[in-house]
Amino acid sequence: LKQFGLKGAVRDKRATMGAYKYLEEFWRKKQTDVFRFLARLRNWEFRQLPAVHRCSRPTRPDKARKVGYKAKQGMLIYRVRVKRGDRKTRVAKG
Repeated sequence: LKQFGLKGAVRDKRATMGAYKYLEEFWRKKQTDVFRFLARLRNWEFRQLPAVHRCSRPTRPDKARKVGYKAKQGMLIYRVRVKRGDRKTRVAKG
């Protein structure tokens, strides 16, 4: 490795991934069986909740931290249901 100018050993990409990077990879692959199962459960759970409710934690902690979320007092997260379509016309499924 020294002949190529590399100081340390080159590691596999997956060996050095942290927790947030792992979550990011997980959200990128939406067609996996595990993700599809979790998404179906999560969607059912969200439908049972009121249209506007306060969440105890973000659904995607990695994405939330990228946009400035910190797990500390004073940070609130609300989940709001949004209707399909635009302002004038409601779009049905299908």
